[in-house]
Amino acid sequence: MTDDLDDKLINEEDLEDFNNLCDECKSEDESVSQNLILTGFKLCKSCRLSKTIFPI
Repeated sequence: MTDDLDDKLINEEDLEDFNNLCDECKSEDESVSQNLILTGFKLCKSCRLSKTIFPI
């Protein structure tokens, strides 16, 4: 039973994705982790908006 619990615990490597650094502009913003949860991409508000308007 403890093996199942150990598998479900969050590792430090999993938490590195929530460092709030945008993949595009490399700025730190709170919206990066929110967009990661919602869309699966690590983008800040402004980069997400620019990717929505200009998707190229």
